[in-house]
Amino acid sequence: MAEPAAGGMSGMDALKASMGRGDILLALGIIAIICGLIFPLPTWLLDISLALSITFSVLILMTVLFIERPLDFTTFPTVLLLATMLRLSLNVATTRLILADGHEGLDAAGHVIKAFGAFIMGDNFVIGIIVFAILIIINFVVITKGSGRIAEVAARFSLDAMPGKQMAIDSDMSAGLITEDEARKRRTDLEQESNFYGAMDGAAKFVRGDAIAGLIITFVNIIGGIIIGTVQHELDFGEATKTYTYLTVGDGLVSQVPALLVSIAAGLLVSKGGVAGSADKALFKQFSQYPKGLALTSGTMGFMALMPGLPLLPFATLALLTGFLSWYLQKEIKQVAQKKLQIAASEASKVKPAEEPISKSLAMDIIRLELGYGLLALVNGEGHKLTDQIKGLRRQLAEEMGFVLPSVRIQDNLQLQASDYVVRIKEIDAGRGTVRPGMLLCMDPSGDPISLPGEATTEPTFGLPAMWIDEQYREEANFRGYTVVDASTVVTTHITEIVKDNMADLLSYTETQKLLDELAKPFQKLVADVIPAQLSLSGLQRVLQNLLSERISIRDMPTILEGISEAALYTKSVALITEHVRSRLARQICTSNMNVHGVVPLVTLSPDWEQAFADSLMGEGEERQLVMPPSQLQQFIARVRDIYEDFQSRGEAPVLLTSPGIRPYVRSVIERFRTSTVVMSQNEIHPKVRIKTVGQI
Repeated sequence: MAEPAAGGMSGMDALKASMGRGDILLALGIIAIICGLIFPLPTWLLDISLALSITFSVLILMTVLFIERPLDFTTFPTVLLLATMLRLSLNVATTRLILADGHEGLDAAGHVIKAFGAFIMGDNFVIGIIVFAILIIINFVVITKGSGRIAEVAARFSLDAMPGKQMAIDSDMSAGLITEDEARKRRTDLEQESNFYGAMDGAAKFVRGDAIAGLIITFVNIIGGIIIGTVQHELDFGEATKTYTYLTVGDGLVSQVPALLVSIAAGLLVSKGGVAGSADKALFKQFSQYPKGLALTSGTMGFMALMPGLPLLPFATLALLTGFLSWYLQKEIKQVAQKKLQIAASEASKVKPAEEPISKSLAMDIIRLELGYGLLALVNGEGHKLTDQIKGLRRQLAEEMGFVLPSVRIQDNLQLQASDYVVRIKEIDAGRGTVRPGMLLCMDPSGDPISLPGEATTEPTFGLPAMWIDEQYREEANFRGYTVVDASTVVTTHITEIVKDNMADLLSYTETQKLLDELAKPFQKLVADVIPAQLSLSGLQRVLQNLLSERISIRDMPTILEGISEAALYTKSVALITEHVRSRLARQICTSNMNVHGVVPLVTLSPDWEQAFADSLMGEGEERQLVMPPSQLQQFIARVRDIYEDFQSRGEAPVLLTSPGIRPYVRSVIERFRTSTVVMSQNEIHPKVRIKTVGQI
């Protein structure tokens, strides 16, 4: 056999090369379809094209049957358009041949149309018309209409559910349940799903329009063919009717059979949403899970077989078949269950109960939430809302405070009342409360009594008067301006405030080291210069604890380290270093205490109180202490309480401003009776921040 010439290409190589240029082949195919709409086709080419249309439709149906999920065939709307264009192009070509050459005989439109016409009609063209009409009705009224409706509803629900699914993906990624790559893949699948069902909603109109076009073309071919045959070619009316009806019905069947296959494929594809696996696996698996249904079916068929007038053989055969399947499936299910029990028993026997080491008793839960048995639905119920909110709390604290909250352990406690919960910090009670699952906690921001039916209570976090109301009053409560939260949110809010009050205790030596390790690479040189050369790691821990105790974010760690480096040049006192760091964080502190008008409201200390605190300081450095007389201290406390209660009644929370030297000591006094009051020094007022003095002590 001669080898191909150098630089030439064999036939197989040429075929592979052409298949590799699918874009050119697709373009040529579409051009060929358009040419079929314009130019007449010879009968031999028409036979090949009709066979190609049928093959294409069968391929589409088989592909839909074997795909695992609808999104594996996202090109289906495009394929549906191409199949519809091909059939319409062939309809036009066959119509041209039927009307032009139909008077010559039944071979005028090719052998494929002649064979379909003979197969359906035989010698009676009325039967052929009826069968053809039934096929069109099945396709147009049943399959096309149903699949179109399913596609429309699926598209609507897919678009409506998209925000919720997107939030679920973000929540899972925030909680660490999935990686960023997995989240990106889920978002891509979600976008493809929305686009696919939206395209299917529109593509269903192609099938519907194809069925309507088939009816119109059939009517035109029959009427037009009879007129042309009798008027132009002088055929008898009966002969013209038979010939043109024969050819038209054959043509319609050649078009409607592929259209019916594609319609079935579209219906299978859109109705498969939410079902994984190929169609046969999904159907057989789900039917086989309910052998009792087969048993009842067998009984029904047996009863019908014994009814007088009905044939015994078909119903009895079906009764025996379904009865055998029911018995076989029940036997299989029992065997599978026994095998699972045996495997579980063997694995349990192999595992010896390990004795916990005594050292495990020393382990301590940093944060633990204990729930009464009536609140377990908040964790184990649908959606796991409480656990999701706690995961979100960890991310919120990391973003707001720069503090990574340790994992919160949730467990039940049968010693608690059914609706009670306890929050423990390092095994010590830090807060407790009572919530009502399935009800809503309603509070009036103005403090007025709530005029809705319910159970009066006290909000556990801030001690505000509140009321538990039924879910049906949610809209009315929102309309009246009440604050409405569910039980999970109440518990999460309580945990949030407890954690913020105890952040200084929760920041351990290990967590401090972890914060330094997680700093970006450009800041590692700063860390190496400051720790431990200028300040030990435990000293840094104490500075960060001092900041967290006053709810100052430590997220800007580079600025904190720079402030420590500056202060360490003249002092080793942690208190003085903390004050200098606070001045470096002046912009952040002022911004966090602005009111809605962008102004920092201030209450200042009078010169007399400034002097009184300064005179009451004794000692030097770390040994410096406040020794103010108790009577004078009580007078100061009473004055602060009166002023701030007045502001609180007006919904304001101004900052108490002092001189830098006495700020820590004023704060140590105020935090014992007003922990939420912010105490700042003049060094912490940023030059570009707007301030307003609203009172004086």
